[in-house]
Amino acid sequence: MEPLSYTIIIGLAIVVTLTLILPFSVKKIEEELEIFLFIMGVSAVTISEMWSSHLLLEALHEPIMISLAVLIIGFIFKSVRKYLKNWLNWIIAKFGIKLSMFLIVMFLGLGSSILTAIISALILAEIISILKFEKKAEIKTVVYACFAIGLGAALTPIGEPLSTIAIAKLKGPPHNADFFFLLRNMGIWIVPGVIVSAIMATLSVGGRIVKDGESLGEDSIETNKTIIFRAFKIYAFVMALIFLGAGLTPITEAYITKIPDHILYWVNSISAILDNATLAAAEIVPSMGLNQITFLLMGLLLAGGMLIPGNIPNIVSASKLDIKSGQWARTALPFGIIMMIVYFVLMMIILK
Repeated sequence: MEPLSYTIIIGLAIVVTLTLILPFSVKKIEEELEIFLFIMGVSAVTISEMWSSHLLLEALHEPIMISLAVLIIGFIFKSVRKYLKNWLNWIIAKFGIKLSMFLIVMFLGLGSSILTAIISALILAEIISILKFEKKAEIKTVVYACFAIGLGAALTPIGEPLSTIAIAKLKGPPHNADFFFLLRNMGIWIVPGVIVSAIMATLSVGGRIVKDGESLGEDSIETNKTIIFRAFKIYAFVMALIFLGAGLTPITEAYITKIPDHILYWVNSISAILDNATLAAAEIVPSMGLNQITFLLMGLLLAGGMLIPGNIPNIVSASKLDIKSGQWARTALPFGIIMMIVYFVLMMIILK
């Protein structure tokens, strides 16, 4: 590969810096993230001179599957949510609250790979609103459940934008990633994390039943307009990430691929404060080996659960249930750090 010109290096470095800093520090950009990332993506492709008809077609095509999943399952959930309270009461009566919560979080965690992380988070918010336990216990339950959802959604490319981008960037040689690529290669790491998160959620639930206002509650009911607009935003978000990932490929090939995988794992703890799909778009390239991809993705997925901005289920659940950043961090940071350390040790033993 030819050395990059200083113009390209400086230009892409500015794009990366703006992409990493502004969404976290400027409220307006955080609210209009899709537009901002689209501008950054187009800028990166222009600077690196990566424009092609293939890229344009890819950017139009790749977001379709996840956007349709979010749209269709969103309407299905809206039509059945009125039955959710009866189903929940039946499950609790049959299995008890602890086992019921374990089964629910396992279902939402692993099922998010098909239901999508967004819909799983909405179902979680509805369930928590129905339960009405003490707020402190409910916050812990939500945090652990979102870890499960964030991990499980990565098993297929329709689960969340991170997995959509990963498959899009790895679908060619040498990995030739298909729909089940992440399930085959990452399932052995992701599924145990979902189970541990479900156990922690189970241990957190319970306590005394409280009145309205003393527990978490949803802020609003989904409308048809909300469902359609959300699917459109997901389409725009993934399209923006396709452009960003393509534009940053030269600098990723030149520098990121040279970082040892165990160091890249800890570098990606930054996804606690930055959307992990954005980082995946910036970092993944086909020339990476499978072990490096595993370290990279697990770092993003685990750290993404530690703070609200890290991934989609955190953002959706915290918004719907009005959970503050400090409340989230008190539970999520210790758990996330322990999980990252445990996973790091295991991956260093097994993959090295």
